[in-house]
Amino acid sequence: MANPEGERFQRKTIRTFYAILLIAGIAVYWAWGVIYGIWNPFTRGNIAIYTIVVPLIAFGIIGLLLYRKNPAGE
Repeated sequence: MANPEGERFQRKTIRTFYAILLIAGIAVYWAWGVIYGIWNPFTRGNIAIYTIVVPLIAFGIIGLLLYRKNPAGE
C-alpha cells in the first residue's frame, strides 16, 4: 500500500506550485501595467504580455481546481 503521508505531501507540493503559477500570472500583469501604464487589453501592442499571463493564470486556476480536495478515503 502507498505511503499516505508521502502522498499528502506530494499533493500539497503540487497545489503550492499551481498557486505560485496563479500568483505569478497576476504579478506579471500588474507589474506590466505599473511599468508601462497600459491596462487596456484591446490595444494591439499588448498581445505579447497576454501570451504570458493567460497561460500562467489559466494553469494556476485549473491546477488549483483539480487539487482542491483530497481523494476519497483521506
